[in-house]
Amino acid sequence: MARRLFCELSPWAYSLSVKKGIFLRRSRDFVSSLFGRTRFARRRETEPLPVIVKSHTSPVLRKLHGVDMKLQENKAKNLELAAEKLNGLILSPGETFSFWRTVGIADKKHGYLEGLVISKDGLRSDWGGGLCQMANMIHWLVLNSPLTVTELHHHTDALFPDDRRRVPFGTGTSVFYNYVDYRVRNDTGDRFQFLLWLEDGTLCGELRCDRTLPYRWKLTEENHHFRREGEKMFRISQVYRTVIDRETGEEVKKELILDNHSEVMYDYALIPPEQIRNEP
Repeated sequence: MARRLFCELSPWAYSLSVKKGIFLRRSRDFVSSLFGRTRFARRRETEPLPVIVKSHTSPVLRKLHGVDMKLQENKAKNLELAAEKLNGLILSPGETFSFWRTVGIADKKHGYLEGLVISKDGLRSDWGGGLCQMANMIHWLVLNSPLTVTELHHHTDALFPDDRRRVPFGTGTSVFYNYVDYRVRNDTGDRFQFLLWLEDGTLCGELRCDRTLPYRWKLTEENHHFRREGEKMFRISQVYRTVIDRETGEEVKKELILDNHSEVMYDYALIPPEQIRNEP
């Protein structure tokens, strides 16, 4: 039998492990800021920068198999609170964006409601649940830009069917206050700005810049299929990012950014039969 981790021994042990993780992240950030290794983005501007690099929308309320819609409704409130902290944030050259340093503590005391969260044991409810959708939105905007992702935690499982999926599978990120963070550094000479808001049940996002960039980015998912391995099913695919010259339309670079091999956690009967390959 596999040896249990300390955090798995009891609720008390789990709580202690969480507090330890929060303390260590705060300590590392303090030292990094003190010695000038990291400059965190803090400034917000109400006036939008002139050029839209990428825009995107995603529905907030989705009917998910086996998930109480009340948790989805609570998620909308949580996203609104986070958007108030994120909207207008400027990422200047050399600065690092931290999701949690910008959003802050997402608990009951700060007005957050119980929403859906993903844990090691599957899906459950917790205060501030649903903020992964905000992190996913920001990550998608960043993937379509020259910004550098410095911290990312992929969802490792396929939790829901691909119904109405608009972006390649696996291009999201997990966040958990504060040591499971999402961070991005601006290694360019340009200023960027995040605009994030909710409108008519939709999460809206824009990444803006001071100028029109010479390139645009395109993300594609290839070789998507499902495969049985023993008694389990896995979702397989590769995600590529292509850099395209804006003036000529020519492909400058194509790179593999994600090789998906994710266990399917929903009812196998919901997998389209034509997408299943019986291969080793």
